[in-house]
Amino acid sequence: MPPSPHAIGRDRGAAPVSSGRRQAGKQRPGAGPRKEEQAEKDLIWGLNSVLEALRQPGSVSEILVQRGKAGPRIQAIVDRARQDGVRLRFVAADRMGLPGRCRHQGVVARRTAARLYSLEELLDHLASARQPGDPRLLVLDSIQDPRNLGSILRSAVAAGFGHVIMTRERSAPVTGTVVRTSAGAAARLCLCQVVNLAETLKYLKEKGFWIFGAVASPGATSIYDADFSGPACLVIGSEGRGIRPLVQRQCDHLVTIPMRAEMDSLNASVAAAIIMFEMVRPR
Repeated sequence: MPPSPHAIGRDRGAAPVSSGRRQAGKQRPGAGPRKEEQAEKDLIWGLNSVLEALRQPGSVSEILVQRGKAGPRIQAIVDRARQDGVRLRFVAADRMGLPGRCRHQGVVARRTAARLYSLEELLDHLASARQPGDPRLLVLDSIQDPRNLGSILRSAVAAGFGHVIMTRERSAPVTGTVVRTSAGAAARLCLCQVVNLAETLKYLKEKGFWIFGAVASPGATSIYDADFSGPACLVIGSEGRGIRPLVQRQCDHLVTIPMRAEMDSLNASVAAAIIMFEMVRPR
């Protein structure tokens, strides 16, 4: 039986994923969000990020182009927006809708509501995806830095991890900063947020996944010695504390990146990239 909807979000049916090895701050009342916070949530900016977002049908509702800006990539954005019927507006620099600290390169896209999948929807999508090799899932436990999150999502797409599960309460939201840092890769992923990550991992094990937790511990198995065959799920912990104990107890194997220098850990996004590419390396 799957965890309750309160643990993992909305259920929409069984997930037919086959098993390879395993058997079965306080805000003033009435005050709305600050302008910068709202921009972070609703907008994507920068040439690469906007182009990538436009490649995902239905992900953009409007494009703002700064008057006087020109170039091949600006024109590509304009042409694609017109082709897809996306609303296009040419505006003055002070009408771009972003705080001055944001380097928008003359183009801003307004996102449609971010699509978040339920756990069952994500597993159904993973089962139907025609990708070579064993099923792969990335799980992020409390990644709170938006730039780290964006970098991890970019690496996930590059390594072929198209499905990502995140904690709902302790993670950075998928804002414009995340999308820009990911170079638009966030729009190409199936994203799912869950409340109870430990219960979610338990359910994934019932569905046939082996759970690998990334830790900075000399007692863990080197990623170069680990057996990643079969359906596998990689858990990456937060930047400061790593994987929480309750979540770590649901991991079948703890793996680590051996380091020659006297360093105790790597940045979460760097570690995630190294391990993901090792997990998909042909053996």
